[in-house]
Amino acid sequence: MAPATATAGSHGERGQGGAVVSIERAADLTAREVAGELQGKIDPSQVRYGVTAYRVTYRTTDSAGAPTTASQLVVLPKSGARRLPTVSWLHGTTVYRKDVASENPKSNDRLVALLFASTGRAVSAPDYVGLGSGEGFHPYGDPRATVAASVDGLRAARTLAHRNGRELKRKVQVSGFSQGGPATMLVGRALEQEGADRYFRLGTLAPVSGPFNLSAFEAAAADDKIARSGIYLAYFVTAWNKMYGLYTAPGDVFRSPYDSKVEGLFDGHHTTGQIVSELPGASKHLFTEDFLNKIRKPEGILKDRLRPMDNTCDWRPNARVEIFHGRGDKDIDFSQSVHCADQLTRNGAAPRLTDVGDYDHNGSVRQAVPRIIRFFDESARTG
Repeated sequence: MAPATATAGSHGERGQGGAVVSIERAADLTAREVAGELQGKIDPSQVRYGVTAYRVTYRTTDSAGAPTTASQLVVLPKSGARRLPTVSWLHGTTVYRKDVASENPKSNDRLVALLFASTGRAVSAPDYVGLGSGEGFHPYGDPRATVAASVDGLRAARTLAHRNGRELKRKVQVSGFSQGGPATMLVGRALEQEGADRYFRLGTLAPVSGPFNLSAFEAAAADDKIARSGIYLAYFVTAWNKMYGLYTAPGDVFRSPYDSKVEGLFDGHHTTGQIVSELPGASKHLFTEDFLNKIRKPEGILKDRLRPMDNTCDWRPNARVEIFHGRGDKDIDFSQSVHCADQLTRNGAAPRLTDVGDYDHNGSVRQAVPRIIRFFDESARTG
């Protein structure tokens, strides 16, 4: 099915956030085929329905608030139900723009979206700005662009559902992994406290293995206390330099000979494997010591921009919250989820913090998703 440029739908005029630009069918699977895709990766025992998945391009805004387009995967269940529970699934760190749910059929995020939809839910899985078929660069971790792409993605998903004779329920079950963990909390707060959308409301929050204290996470990366520290930190630094101007020249930050190549490697068109083959994994070999000290003790604009990302959990949701993490995670330490739970508790919320076991970073999300579905089901039953 070839992409077809869409006219503005009933939920936004052309040019407004969430207006659909194009829709292309990405997959059409029976329940048995969904289970087959999940086999050996994510427990398929909760699959109930076949699904239809669509690659949707829609209008949104970038980190500067300027108009742009983004893409997402929207998945609808073949359940026969007209009114569907709604899930927003927010993905983790992705350096190669084609490794997102809308583009890569084998990605964890595609599998997660298929599983959620096969339980009878509509799923909006945004690629974020600058990934998938979206324009420009990816503003990695920027709260403004993250919320915009996610909320506008929900609007576009609602338009697509209408065109299929379906209605998305107002309360959104928001979940996300790694980078998507703090994104989950940002989107939840935008829906519940900031009136980000006239229709959608926050239903439930289920973040997984997120860097909820970004200052501490980047400082740990500077000290090589996490897996792939240099790669994480280089992605962060090059993206934030484009947005906020952290340095004047690459040589101010990166050691030779990497200063001449690192920015080009994080252009969205290089795979993780290509980047890893070109750059050292340890921050101490990739960055100058002076710059690592600035990451360890941020000042000025870096400190100001990090502060909101240290406090994505510093509010009181009325919605139920369960945080998932694996104690075997070597990329993002379990203490990051403790930080989130502590902030929520201090604000009077009552989050649950669930240790999914001794699994690594990617293993933790595969263990968490079936638990998240049970949590969503439980929350729906109890209102």
